[in-house]
Amino acid sequence: MTAPTALDRALTELSRTEGGPETLALLVRDQDTRRMLLLRAVLDAAEAADPAHCPPAAKRRLREDWALLTAADRTTDGPHSPARTRLTHPFTGPWARRCLTALTASEGDRELPLELAYFSALAAAAAARAGLPFSSELTARDGLLCLPSLGVLRTGRTGSAAIEVRHKNGRLTLRRRGASDVHVRLEQGIGAWSGAPAWTPAHALPGLLPGAAPVPLDDLDPYRTPPRDPGRFAFSGPGGPDHAERKRWLQAWSGTAQALRTGGEQRLTETVALLRCLVPLAPPPGADGRGSSSGTRREAFGALLSTTPATPTALAATLVHEMQHTKLAAFGELVELHRAGPEARYFAPWRPDPRPYDGLLHGTYAHLALADHFQRTALAEPARREAAWAEHARYHAQVAAALPALVASPDLTPAGRRFVDGMAAAHERLSARPAPRGHTARAQAYVQAVRTLWAQRQPPTPPIPNR
Repeated sequence: MTAPTALDRALTELSRTEGGPETLALLVRDQDTRRMLLLRAVLDAAEAADPAHCPPAAKRRLREDWALLTAADRTTDGPHSPARTRLTHPFTGPWARRCLTALTASEGDRELPLELAYFSALAAAAAARAGLPFSSELTARDGLLCLPSLGVLRTGRTGSAAIEVRHKNGRLTLRRRGASDVHVRLEQGIGAWSGAPAWTPAHALPGLLPGAAPVPLDDLDPYRTPPRDPGRFAFSGPGGPDHAERKRWLQAWSGTAQALRTGGEQRLTETVALLRCLVPLAPPPGADGRGSSSGTRREAFGALLSTTPATPTALAATLVHEMQHTKLAAFGELVELHRAGPEARYFAPWRPDPRPYDGLLHGTYAHLALADHFQRTALAEPARREAAWAEHARYHAQVAAALPALVASPDLTPAGRRFVDGMAAAHERLSARPAPRGHTARAQAYVQAVRTLWAQRQPPTPPIPNR
């Protein structure tokens, strides 16, 4: 159980949109523990499932895969063994939740065997990374066999197919009926090389800091994006960057550490601690390639989904924004901050639609961090000063418009009260170094105009009937 002093410190730091090394490590440890418990729940649900729902062969294979992962874990002590790294990778979260839903459903799910096959591929990838010799039969799904952190084999056929995979001395042999063997050589960190056209290696960007681990740029994992949602604010869908697109990612990434540091050393620290992979998104529909979108997923801790960033400055701002969602979502699983329902009824100056309380809290928190980031940038970078002050003024005014509803909520827990009070105090501290008057006036006028338009669009409130 977490010591109260650690949680108290975390609440104080996080309410200011900060978070020291101990607080960030607390969030990471808790999320990794929750991931392992979720995986254990999948294995237990499979064992308990009716044989007609989860056949004995599938249960036996899950046990074999877990044994292979256990062997891989023993090759390296500590939390950074190949097996632990794969099990706590962001996309095992969506996979495990999907499997658990299928295993606990009242009726069988025909897709379950293919969903479970991902675990076999994950175990094989971890064992290969650990240097274990093994032979395993894996299943390609929809013409693709994904080996997480290594790459993808494309079968050139629709449907599923059996693939025999052997590993020895850092070399994989992938064998399928009616096709030539594919030989793959593992690379350090992320990726694996093969001269076979059927093989596509996993890609990564260099560590943000010297000595830091590379950051996967994952456009291959089948669980990297959620199922498509027709909603207006859904993710734009997975991207498939070509060589030129990856080069643009690298160009933006190469200047991101400095852009983050300019806006506060804390922003660089939290990104290095929390970011585990980047997922390229396609441009939003109807954007003619010029639109952008980004987001995080609660079930995929450490993953950031984003369209190709235009500049290091833009990517840094995206990271600041999305890392706040990551921190707040993780902390919200440790400490209950509010008991508000899901009703969408709150005004948020950055959205045209009403927001539920939790959505307003998340959005305000991210915008508060951006206001801090751009204020620090304006004070530190003369060449970017005017643009940074304009951004700061806009975010500061937006937070000012959203804070009253957060603070006034009767649904806050005592911890939540402390948290939003800390946010309000952080916002007040930013006011001590205001943007130039013109930027402030324009930002306030903008927020007022947005509020007026939002109010006009809301349906009329029905009259209260006489009793």
